[in-house]
Amino acid sequence: MENVKGMANKIEEIKQNFKDFLGDEYQFDYKLLKAQDYGVPQNRERFIMIGNRLGIDPKDIFEEIFKQKRPAFTLHDALEGLPHLEARKEKGAKNIENELSGFTVRDYEYVYSEFYHFINGDRKITKLYNHKNRYNNERDIEIYRRLPQGANSLHESIADIMPYSRRNDIFKDKYFKLDETQICKTITSHMKFDCNMYIHPWEARGLSPREAARIQTFPDDYILTGAQNLWYAQVGNAVPVKLARAIGVGIMKFIDKK
Repeated sequence: MENVKGMANKIEEIKQNFKDFLGDEYQFDYKLLKAQDYGVPQNRERFIMIGNRLGIDPKDIFEEIFKQKRPAFTLHDALEGLPHLEARKEKGAKNIENELSGFTVRDYEYVYSEFYHFINGDRKITKLYNHKNRYNNERDIEIYRRLPQGANSLHESIADIMPYSRRNDIFKDKYFKLDETQICKTITSHMKFDCNMYIHPWEARGLSPREAARIQTFPDDYILTGAQNLWYAQVGNAVPVKLARAIGVGIMKFIDKK
C-alpha cells in the first residue's frame, strides 16, 4: 500500500482495521521511503506498507529494499539533452505543434547520459513523446524569466509584477523556479492546472509533461495519452518508477524463495 507520508499518523487506526477485518492472518509493517534514496531526482517521501500471510517478516522485505539505495540524480541530469521549448502564447490553440512549443511525438536523437541509461537501460529510443508546452500569459512568462533559480514569489526581482503581493504569506510558493543543481520538489497532479511552482531552471516556461515524467523516472518511450493537462495528472499521481522497482525487487526475492 502506498500513500502520502501523513498516513503514518493514522497507523494505529490502520492496525486496528487490520485486526478487525483480518484478525491475525497477516503480518504487516510500514516505512516512510524517500524516492531520492533510490536515484529519483525528486524530493518525494511516501508511506509504504507491506503485508503478507506467508509467514515472512515484512522487516526483512524492507531490508532488501534498503539494499538498493543509491545517490539521487539532480534536476539537471533529468533535463539534460531535451530540446529547447518556449511557452505557447496563443490561448486556446491546443492543437498547435511546432519547434517552439513542442510536439506530442517527434523523431529525436537523445544524449546518452548516465541518467538516460538509468531510466531506459541500454535501449536506443528514437522518438520523443509528450515534450510540449502549454499556454502562458505575458506576465507569467516575464516572472519566469526574471526569477533566479531557487527563488519563489517573495523574490525582489518580481515585486513590481507579482499579482498576489497582498497575500504573500499565503502565496509565497505560487511561483517557484527550480534549481538545476538540486533534486526537484515533489511532482504533483496540480501541474494539470499550471506549472507556476515548477518553473524550468534555465528557460522561461514551466516543465513539460515529458520533463515531469523523467523526474518521476518514467522511461522515455512511456507514452502519456488523453488531453494534455491530463498528462501532468497521470505523472503527478504516479509512484516514481525506480522507487516502485526497488519495492518490487525486494518483494520478489521472497516470492522466489516460496
